[in-house]
Amino acid sequence: MPQFRRSAAPLGSRLLGDTSESPRRRRVRVQILLTIFLLGSNLIGAVIVGALVSVVVPGPDVLVPKYWWVNYIVIPVYVGLAFIVGVLWGTTRAVRALRWAIEDRKPTRKEQVNTLSMPWQLTRVQILLWTVGLVLITTIDGIIDPQSIPKVAFTIGAGGTVVCAFSYLLSEFALRPAAARALEAGDPRRIRIAGVMGRSILSWILGTGVPVAGLMIIAIFSFIRPYQTDADRMAVAILALGGITLVFGFFLTLLGGFATTAPISNVRSGMAELERGNSDVHLAVYDGTELGELQSGFNRMADGIREREKIRDLFGRHVGHEVAEAALSKNPELGGEERDIAVFFIDLVGSTEIASSRPPAEVVALLNRFFAVVVDEVDEHGGFINKFEGDAALAIFGAPGDMEDHCGAALAAARKISTRLRDEVPECSAAVGVASGRAVAGNVGAKSRFEYTVIGDPVNEAARLSDLAKNAPGAILASKITVEGASDPESSCWKFGDSVTLRGRSAETVLASPTA
Repeated sequence: MPQFRRSAAPLGSRLLGDTSESPRRRRVRVQILLTIFLLGSNLIGAVIVGALVSVVVPGPDVLVPKYWWVNYIVIPVYVGLAFIVGVLWGTTRAVRALRWAIEDRKPTRKEQVNTLSMPWQLTRVQILLWTVGLVLITTIDGIIDPQSIPKVAFTIGAGGTVVCAFSYLLSEFALRPAAARALEAGDPRRIRIAGVMGRSILSWILGTGVPVAGLMIIAIFSFIRPYQTDADRMAVAILALGGITLVFGFFLTLLGGFATTAPISNVRSGMAELERGNSDVHLAVYDGTELGELQSGFNRMADGIREREKIRDLFGRHVGHEVAEAALSKNPELGGEERDIAVFFIDLVGSTEIASSRPPAEVVALLNRFFAVVVDEVDEHGGFINKFEGDAALAIFGAPGDMEDHCGAALAAARKISTRLRDEVPECSAAVGVASGRAVAGNVGAKSRFEYTVIGDPVNEAARLSDLAKNAPGAILASKITVEGASDPESSCWKFGDSVTLRGRSAETVLASPTA
């Protein structure tokens, strides 16, 4: 399905590229984004935790000489190993799990589930590494000074929680191209951690709840441990944690907001394309929450609109667009109504000889050129082709919709067709009969299948005039009543001739033919 042009990026951000880019380029893009996001969030988290432990959070000073081997050997070595395992190994593992996308093939169910759950899998690795670091460093610092356990454990735990939250949201963002490809095969089940509401609550807890809880814990410890009641130390702690709350809360809310608004903007852009008449709209579904269901629902709606427009167009080609519009605007029923109409019947002269002397394909091509002129002029003058009968056609003016000058339109169309056929399809000639009067127009048939048609004397009269016109100069005849019913500009283009009694009729018909 071709992607439509719109202002919103197909995957919600221009950083993620387009759904039509090559698999290899997509792999490089995903791996680079994952590495930058995970490395950056963990590096910033480690620096902030170090600053909080050493300066901000009240408690025993961990920068004294007795902690030197922890601060300068254990922590740097573990942080380095954690970066290698968590970032490099994690991103490599993710890319390996996405090999199906690199190979540009449809994923199996297992590959699909692995792809959609990959942000959570990467986050679990981060949680494990931060938990191991918390236990290891807290235990070692506790052996040196048991009173440092609450301070170190709280700081590492709170910092690790926020970092893991960022890792999840950023991994989910970076893996959108792969998620979109996986969801093309159908969403087997909701894999993501939470829906829109859960994502919002997660952002609030980690951006506001954890830092505020930290402030409350510091206040509690200030009552329990006298050395933490120093006013300056408390002011520093409150300002630092308040600043972290503002900064990290803002960015977490921003990430959650982008994750929520990107699919909505995607759908809004698609709706704008539909309003502009472009039904070839297909959104990339990349969100596993309710918003992904919204994107999928939009695609189903667009598919339905395309199918409806296809049926409407096909229906209009078969029965005429006016009849199709009338049938779609109200419930069609069997029966009809009397209307004043004008009709013309056009019949190809010598069709039997043409069919016997030419190959079938050539005959069909000739008929299509012939009917193309007829349909074009009938549409141009506001009528519609009611039916094709082999090498003949019946055109109606004044039904199903009203027409101010139906007689003039039918006469003008007949004249123009006669002229165009001589110039554009000289291999054949056609006879045209034009008539008007009162007829019944409506649906005829059975409840399971019917067609719109007109029944009455004008139709029979037009057919008889067409037969008579085959031997008349110009091969076009109309009834006097039709010419008199037309407006002055058109009626002046016709002249009256003999009176004849047409087959099947008792009254005479005064013939009319074009003046030129």
